Amino acid sequence: MIKQDTIIALATPSGAGAIAVIRLSGKDAISIAEKQFKSVSDKLLSKQKTHTIHLGHLVDDSITLDEVLVSVFKNPNSYTGEDVVEISCHGSNYIQQEIIQLFLRKGCRMADAGEFTLRAFLNGKLDLSQAEAVADLIASDNAASHQIAMQQMRGGFSSEIAKLREELLNFASLIELELDFAEEDVEFADRTQFKELIERINFVLKRLIDSFAVGNVIKHGIPVAIVGEPNVGKSTLLNALLNEERAIVSEIAGTTRDTIEDEITIGGIGFRFIDTAGIRETKDVVERIGIKKTFEKIDQAQVVIYLFDATDFETESARFKVEIEKIKNKYPQKPLLIIANKVDKLDDVSTVNIKDEFKGIKLISAKNGVGVDDLKEALLSFVNTGALRNNDTIVTNSRHYDALLKAFGEIQKVKEGLETNLSGDLLAIDIRQALYHFGEITGEITNDDLLGNIFANFCIGK
Repeated sequence: MIKQDTIIALATPSGAGAIAVIRLSGKDAISIAEKQFKSVSDKLLSKQKTHTIHLGHLVDDSITLDEVLVSVFKNPNSYTGEDVVEISCHGSNYIQQEIIQLFLRKGCRMADAGEFTLRAFLNGKLDLSQAEAVADLIASDNAASHQIAMQQMRGGFSSEIAKLREELLNFASLIELELDFAEEDVEFADRTQFKELIERINFVLKRLIDSFAVGNVIKHGIPVAIVGEPNVGKSTLLNALLNEERAIVSEIAGTTRDTIEDEITIGGIGFRFIDTAGIRETKDVVERIGIKKTFEKIDQAQVVIYLFDATDFETESARFKVEIEKIKNKYPQKPLLIIANKVDKLDDVSTVNIKDEFKGIKLISAKNGVGVDDLKEALLSFVNTGALRNNDTIVTNSRHYDALLKAFGEIQKVKEGLETNLSGDLLAIDIRQALYHFGEITGEITNDDLLGNIFANFCIGK
């Protein structure tokens, strides 16, 4: 799996810009770059110290391609653990391609997706969960997902797992040793201490598994469906939340024929709002398709906002209750926010009546922006951000989640075995399986297929 050739790729986004960075990594990276680089002070890159930057020109035979800055990182003190050269050139597409083609002709190979980070993992610069966090960091688009990725990349998650694995491995070794002296009936592993360790592992695994529910929505954003009858202000509310005219608003009922989606960040958490077609009986074929899509979007949403026109409350409150109950019965697990819009048109008595009729209701005027901030706070309350504030470890990766579930299952077997005085040879089998699943997370246990699947999702150049 470990390749010794020298790879090259564009490390900055493709396209024209002020500058671009082209990265080389491998045992010949410095020597290959040195032959094409003419320093303004006649320096040889191979003679320079690591972590130094040099000004000069890249030359293809007698043709100067560009004036560049070349950064030198010598092994093992580089990102990949190999010799690395980073060339900062002008951001012309033509220049980028000419430089890359030059080095391909001189013996480099185009890097595969994620190959720089793969080499960092294979050379012991990162464990597997840290390597995966690099991709999460690149993809982070809000403060919460960025914080979690940074924490994982620094080793917060993997170090916790590695410590538990090491302690479990020590006990596993003692139990295996007991098997060698089975005829002498001796115990090297203190069963009381072992039970305490299993309880501690059990607690940590359960906490990490439970954190995935929060981590998953933080990583991918929380889909929120805005539903209700036509012309109650769903599109106006979407525009107010996004602070832009994203959806078409008119007095004509049924204006929104399809779902409209957009994202905002509230308190560092991403929310994806879905403005749906109004729910009502209609003979309009196109509108009926839109209403069908509305229920599909409710299926996909994690939070549902039911919006009604506050000015219709006196005459339609019974119907509103029926619609709300339908949603509650069909989606009992989904948080439901009931919102009365256009409250700026109500008198004080009607406002009190609505609050009495619908407990926990939010009163807003989407057109004037009244109550929108309170709505955002209510949405944020559905996410457990306390873990973020406390810097607790949060699991966001489904592969880690699956391995944790399997490890938890094996630890439960070990726990039951200790309680029923199971023989050491059978205990050892369950312990080995738990250790295997721990190792899957940090990379002590890997195979080429697993690594291929993980790093195939990386961008080229990283």
